[in-house]
Formats: sequence, C-alpha cells, structure tokens
Amino acid sequence: MKETEFSVAPIRAEHAVQFHQVLDAIARERIYLGQTEARSPAWVSEFVATNIKHDYAQLVALHGEQMIGWCDILPHPLPGFGHGGTLGMGVIKPWRGQGVGQALLAATIDSALNRGITRVELEVYAGNAAAIGLYRKHGFVVEGVKRKARILDGRHDDVVMMALLVGMAC
Repeated sequence: MKETEFSVAPIRAEHAVQFHQVLDAIARERIYLGQTEARSPAWVSEFVATNIKHDYAQLVALHGEQMIGWCDILPHPLPGFGHGGTLGMGVIKPWRGQGVGQALLAATIDSALNRGITRVELEVYAGNAAAIGLYRKHGFVVEGVKRKARILDGRHDDVVMMALLVGMAC
C-alpha cells in the first residue's frame, strides 16, 4: 500500500479507541478544535456507540487499519431543526493536504443527505484557511462571524459560521 492510499468507511465500535487518539491529537494542537484535549475514552466510546445506534453520518479515513481522520454530521435534536446537522471533522497532521479531508467531507455529506439532512452547518476558526477553502469548494457559504470568540494562548480567534443547503429552495 502506498503511503498516500486510504479508504473512507462508516465508523465501527472497534474504531472508538483510535477515534479517541485522533481526536486527542488534533485537540492538543490547540488550533483547530474548540476542545484542547479529548474527553475520556469512555465518553468517546459512548459517543461512537450512540452515533452507530442512531445511524448518524460518522465516517473515518483509514490507512490500512490506522485511523487518520474522521468526519461526522450529527442531526439537531430539537423539533423543527431535525433537517439540519452539525459537521465536525479532523485529519491528523501527517495526512493533511493529501485529499483525506476532501474524501471524508464528500462521503459524509452524501451519507447525511441519505439520512434526510438538508442543512449542514459548522463553525471554523477564521485562521484555518485550508478548511474554509475546503468547505467553500463543497458549497458552504459564510453565514456570520463571531468576532474574537475565543482567546487561547494569548491569541484571539474569530469563529466563522458556514452552512450548506441541499435540496431546499433558498
């Protein structure tokens, strides 16, 4: 298998440990995610189990058996908001810029659409130009900005709110 080969598949219960590791590694970079470390392995396992039980769109990218990234779109639970879902994703550092995020995002959007999601929303830090570019490429548009929403490590970050509408009259 070439170093750049990977596959995208629905998450399985046995992926929970690696998902925790990937999530924690990205969180500890303190740049891309709101959290600065993953929650407990038990919490992450329950999160994965719940997503599987409810057939939510949560996919992983694998290089052989090694998880290198994930993407999920989780539906909103409130009445009147069930057509929408919130996107979360991450790719470990060595695999960024190799098409992993692109493949994960496309497959997860398709999976969510097949589950009735017609609005996908996300929040991304304004300094994450690569992610914003990826989201724009997939049709996401900026809906607003939370100015200086985060102050971490002495740095202010704006949060950009983006959304994708599919199959809806705009």
